[in-house]
Amino acid sequence: MYAITIPEPGGPEALVWSEVPDPVPGDGEVLVEVAAGAVNRADILQREGNYAPPAGAPAYPGLECSGRVAALGPGVSGWAVGDQVCALLAGGGYAEKVAVPAGQLLPVPEGLELRQAAALPEVTCTVWSNVFMIAHLRPGETLLVHGGSSGIGTMAIQLAKAVGAKVAVTAGTKEKLERCAELGADVLINYREQDFVEEIREATAGQGADVILDNMGARYLDRNVQALAVNGRLAIIGMQGGVKGELNINALLRKQAAITATSLRARPLAEKAAIVVAVREHVWPLISSGHVRPVVDREIPMDRAAEAHRVLEESGHIGKVLLVVP
Repeated sequence: MYAITIPEPGGPEALVWSEVPDPVPGDGEVLVEVAAGAVNRADILQREGNYAPPAGAPAYPGLECSGRVAALGPGVSGWAVGDQVCALLAGGGYAEKVAVPAGQLLPVPEGLELRQAAALPEVTCTVWSNVFMIAHLRPGETLLVHGGSSGIGTMAIQLAKAVGAKVAVTAGTKEKLERCAELGADVLINYREQDFVEEIREATAGQGADVILDNMGARYLDRNVQALAVNGRLAIIGMQGGVKGELNINALLRKQAAITATSLRARPLAEKAAIVVAVREHVWPLISSGHVRPVVDREIPMDRAAEAHRVLEESGHIGKVLLVVP
């Protein structure tokens, strides 16, 4: 088969479409013939040599894909050759085939085209686990999403609105904010021109956000705490704004607030499987009914993965960028 390899870390040109050995599904695994994969910022970090795959994961980038079941490993039940699926991966999605633990497979939702389903596993599992399973967002509460026009952001907006929450977002352009509004966002904050702490306070009559989903990390740490409501929950899922920040413990104590930080990729298989089960139960019906849909910016042939990485690095996209197997 062919896959995107990284002979040497570097820029987008480091991604090379190469012939590699076919994967063989092990115990409890399913072999998926890939139709499409999706691009995540973690893939960029891996390409640069800053995010090694977990032990035992494929060396190729790619944290999610869609395709058809090609073979079943020993001990697998509930799936059959030919099933249309999408999968949460620890790596290997930039390839024509990938072996996946059966617990990380999901059926393609009704009414969704196979390739578009590649945009679902990472974002749905990330949002549902952080915003709902950990931060326990409830109807009537306010969620602040940083990077509202990203793949994660566009999904978070829709899921939060589906459960009856109020949603505020930050983004850097009018076009991106308008797209967030179309998805249901109530409060639109241009982080280049506005202070999100002041804007969220004004939008909530001084109370602040009950839950904040943050992809920035260090740069926003202090301001995120300022923006939280009493008993607020800050869920950190990224570090685009750096890895080291100063935390005002007194401010955190006064608000009786909580901060969590998670990485989906490195979690144990059992934890990932539990998240997938929850997503299938709570999110898949919303997708099948059309109340929630993946936002796909564009599809690019997988052998041109360098082009897709440049799109993400320039931040000109809205939603997900897909890599389609040529």
